[in-house]
Amino acid sequence: MSAGPEKLERLVRRAQAQHRIPAVSAALHRADRPLWAFAVGGTGNDTPLGPGTQFRIGSVTKTFTAVLTLQCRDDGLLDLDDPVGRHLDLPAHGELTVRRLLSHTAGLQREPYGDVWDTLRAPDTEELLADLARAERVLPPGRRYHYSNLGMALLGQLVGRLRGGTWAEVLGDRVLAPLGLADTTVSPGPAAATGFLVDAYSDEARPEPPTDFGAVGPAAQLWSTAGDMARWAAFLADPAAVDPAGTVLAPATLEEMRWPVTVTDEALWGGGFGLGLILVPQGERVMHVGHDGAMPGFLAGVYGRRGGEGTPGAMGCAVLVSAGSASEALDLPHQLLAAAVEHDPAEIEPWRPGPPAPAALRGVLGRWWGEGYEYVFSWHDGALRARGAGDPPGRPPAVFTPLPDRPDVFRTVSGREVGELLRLGRDDRGAVVRMHWATYRFTRNQETFDRYDFRVGE
Repeated sequence: MSAGPEKLERLVRRAQAQHRIPAVSAALHRADRPLWAFAVGGTGNDTPLGPGTQFRIGSVTKTFTAVLTLQCRDDGLLDLDDPVGRHLDLPAHGELTVRRLLSHTAGLQREPYGDVWDTLRAPDTEELLADLARAERVLPPGRRYHYSNLGMALLGQLVGRLRGGTWAEVLGDRVLAPLGLADTTVSPGPAAATGFLVDAYSDEARPEPPTDFGAVGPAAQLWSTAGDMARWAAFLADPAAVDPAGTVLAPATLEEMRWPVTVTDEALWGGGFGLGLILVPQGERVMHVGHDGAMPGFLAGVYGRRGGEGTPGAMGCAVLVSAGSASEALDLPHQLLAAAVEHDPAEIEPWRPGPPAPAALRGVLGRWWGEGYEYVFSWHDGALRARGAGDPPGRPPAVFTPLPDRPDVFRTVSGREVGELLRLGRDDRGAVVRMHWATYRFTRNQETFDRYDFRVGE
C-alpha cells in the first residue's frame, strides 16, 4: 500500500494486546496495491509466525461449499429449488431445498445427531446420512434464519456426489487450484499455528485439542493463511477483477449469492444471509460480504468490500487468530477495510468525453414523469439509464439494454424495476412522445392516471 500501513498495523497490534490473542495474522487485498500482510504474536510451537502460517478458518469453509454448489447449478447439474433428496439418497429431510440449505432457512437442527462438541468426534459420511432420521427439523422450512452446520454438510455431500469425487477433491480441482489458493488445505501443514483458550482470569493460554470434522468438513474443516483468505474475500466481492475469465464462477452468479435472502435478527437488521454468504451493511451503500469462522482455539473473519466512495476493485480482508475466546477480534476485518479506504482511497478516475447517444434514442434523453415522480433518462457508458430526479448520488441507476428483435423495447438489466420492460411510443414523425416502464406510463409533463389508449406494440 502507498500510505497508511502504520495505521493498519496499529489496529492489529491493539486488537492482539487488548483481546489477549496469542497470534493474529491479517492481510488486505486490493487491485491497485500490493498485498498488505501483518502478523503479531507467536504460533505457540517451534515454527515462527509469518505470512505462511496457517490457521483454522472454521465456517469460512462454508463459502467454498456454497460456491461449489452454485457451480453445479450453473453447469446444469441441479436447480436451487430442487429438494436435496432428488440428488442424495436420504432417510429423512430430503424434501429440503438446496436454496434453503444454502441460506440457513431450511429449519434443520444446527449440528449432526449426537453431542459432537463433547466427544469431538464427527461422523463419517455413512453415519452422517444414516443419522439424518434422528436429526430434528426445529423450524418450518422458510420460516426464518437458523444456522445449520448439518445443512451445509449435506451440500458438501451433494457436490461430491454430482461431481464424482469427494468434497475435498472437487474443492481442490475447481476452486483452490484455479484461484491459486495454494496455502488453503483440508489438513494443517507443518507451519500451522496452535489454537488456544485464553483463561478469563489469568494470562494462561491452554492449547485446544486438534479436531477433524469428518463428513461435516464442508461446513468448517479448512486451514489457510491470511493472504489466501484476503484474495478469497476479494473474489467474493469482485470476481470479475480476481477471476476475469470466470473460471470459477460467473460474476452474475456471485451477485446472486450476495443478494439478501434473510436477516439474522428480526429487530436489528445489521446483518443478513445470501446464498452461503454473510452480508454486513456498513452504511452509505457499502456492503461487506464474506463469513466468520470459529473452531476450538481459532477465530477467522474474511470479508470483501463493495460500494462506497474510495473503495478500490478486488478489495478483501482476512483476520485469523489463535484464540477461540477473542470474539471481539471478528470486528477487526471491518475496521481494517474501513481504515484502508479512509487513509488510502482508490484513485479518482478522470471523466472523458464519449460518443453520442444513438440518433434513435436522443429523443428519450432528459426528464420524464411517471407515477407522479420525475425521472432523468441519460446515455452513459454505451447504455440508456434512468434515475429519479431526487435520487442521492450514490444510488445506482436503472440500466437498459434493447431487445435484439424490437429496437424500441428495452429490458431493465439492473437498478430499479430490474427485469421489467421499457417500451418507447413514437408519433407519426417517429419522435418519442411517451414511454411505458413496467407498464406505467411516462410522459414529458406530469399527468394524472386518466384512461389512455395507446397503439398495440409500442
